Amino acid sequence: MACDACVSDVFKQKIGRCKTCMWQLTVLSVVCWPSWFYFFYDQPTSVNSIALLFFSGAFTGLLTLHLLVLSWRKLTGRQ
Repeated sequence: MACDACVSDVFKQKIGRCKTCMWQLTVLSVVCWPSWFYFFYDQPTSVNSIALLFFSGAFTGLLTLHLLVLSWRKLTGRQ
């Protein structure tokens, strides 16, 4: 994902700094997890259920990584 604030496309430099990406991941996580519980909780072995579960986990995992790196950069003073 590219935004106007990120000059470089290097993932290592963008992680924890890209607010647009963090907001998008937050919205996707908030939408995907309740959708999975509402539509697929009773049938966890269907292909659609597994796909949505993996997408939800990926969105949440990447958001967690962004927040951990953001916290680490704030604590160490590296901006």
